[in-house]
Amino acid sequence: MDTKKLRQKILDLAIRGKLVPQNPADEPASVLLERIKAEKEQLIKEGKIKRSKKSSKTTDTPHYGNVPFEVPSSWVWCKLDDLAFYKKGPFGSSLTKAMFVPKGDKTYKVYEQKNAIQKDEHLGTYYITEEKYQSLIGFAVQPYDIIVSCAGTIGESLVLSENPDEGIINQALMLIRLFNRSIERFYLLYFDYILKEEAYKESKGTAIKNIPPFDVLKNFYIPIPPLAEQLKIIQEVDKWFEFVDAIEKDAVHLHNLIAQAKSKILDLAIHGKLVSQDPTDEPAIELLKRINPDFIPCDNGHYENLPNGWCCTSINEMCSSTNGLWKGKKPPFINVGVIRNANFTKDFKLDYTKIEFIDVEQRSFEKRNLRNGDLIVEKSGGSEKNPVGRAILYEGKDNVYSFSNFTMSLRIEYPEILHYKYLYYLLLQNYNQGDMKQMQTQTTGLHNLILDKYLSIKIPLPPYKEQLRMVEKIEYLSKILDRITEEL
Repeated sequence: MDTKKLRQKILDLAIRGKLVPQNPADEPASVLLERIKAEKEQLIKEGKIKRSKKSSKTTDTPHYGNVPFEVPSSWVWCKLDDLAFYKKGPFGSSLTKAMFVPKGDKTYKVYEQKNAIQKDEHLGTYYITEEKYQSLIGFAVQPYDIIVSCAGTIGESLVLSENPDEGIINQALMLIRLFNRSIERFYLLYFDYILKEEAYKESKGTAIKNIPPFDVLKNFYIPIPPLAEQLKIIQEVDKWFEFVDAIEKDAVHLHNLIAQAKSKILDLAIHGKLVSQDPTDEPAIELLKRINPDFIPCDNGHYENLPNGWCCTSINEMCSSTNGLWKGKKPPFINVGVIRNANFTKDFKLDYTKIEFIDVEQRSFEKRNLRNGDLIVEKSGGSEKNPVGRAILYEGKDNVYSFSNFTMSLRIEYPEILHYKYLYYLLLQNYNQGDMKQMQTQTTGLHNLILDKYLSIKIPLPPYKEQLRMVEKIEYLSKILDRITEEL
């Protein structure tokens, strides 16, 4: 179930007056709007706010044409400018980090985007002097002001408390001060979930989206229900959202169960319990003796009690490894797609859409060109939480791509003995079980793979035909689980 779409549908019904029934006895929204306009006029008269500049889009007429959709007759359309005072943070050069001072008795807080994004007015360590505060007093916050993030992560809002720290908003925030706080919950519902989508459409930014200019923002339409109905709408939305939250928690639980199921499938496979053994299969030891008549199986250690016909070998006995590509400076050069850690997806696949093509030394590429069935292993750039050692499988054309110096390749030298997909699933399970944490350097910076430990990883080797049956069964079960995941 797409819970994001479900939330949007609930909100869509709410703002169209279709989530709760109308009560003819409710005071019409037009009366509420007149009270709000009267409060706005009083604030203007007292000099607390300035009257908005008129533009070709503004009007004093209480009824607006070309409204986005029809609403109940007891509702009224207005514009954001009718409901609140808006103020963006000071111009860039008016407030810089050089002006910040340590917190003291006569210092004032600078509110930042993270206060709005993380819904916490107490975050932040930026303060200004009293003199600077007085010069920027027009950007000062008041109790119950709404602060809104304006760049990057746009539209996230926070209602300040009754006693916020005295201070100002910074350049990345917008301040909203409602003329009448009784409409706050419905206003925020519309602003946070509906207006935010419109803001993305209207914003002219490309790389970073921004809140639209004020002449656009203030003229966004907003439908206002009767106050009594607003309270019912909020209660109904809260009830439905609790239901959606429960669905999402169940979905997360199911995702975790599916991940555990996939891991269990791999665990059964590498211990010989996923598919049945066939006594007619050529034993793995006989396969290995083809390449070395004196081959002696390594100590199985981690894989005790291997099934009949299996034996134990290691990565460095089965594969050649090659460190990743350096750009190099000697001609001739060739244009090559270079696979980096960033091309590894969360589910241990290769994302071909973000591969960068660069000019590299031809001789270097010839030593590091990928072939179908090669594995690419992340050897640098990890952390304690996300250790290095992820391995992805390259299944593409030969001699088209290479790999970066933060990675290395594994190429199976005896493909008639060790199937590349079996090795991939084995390494995937090793990573999932946390085995890579013991194979990385413990440094304060980027963690690196200890290559000799990694290349000594033991491979429980089944007969080749059993490897094929195993791979087929793993992929069959994985497809079923993936289909279930898609339906969540």
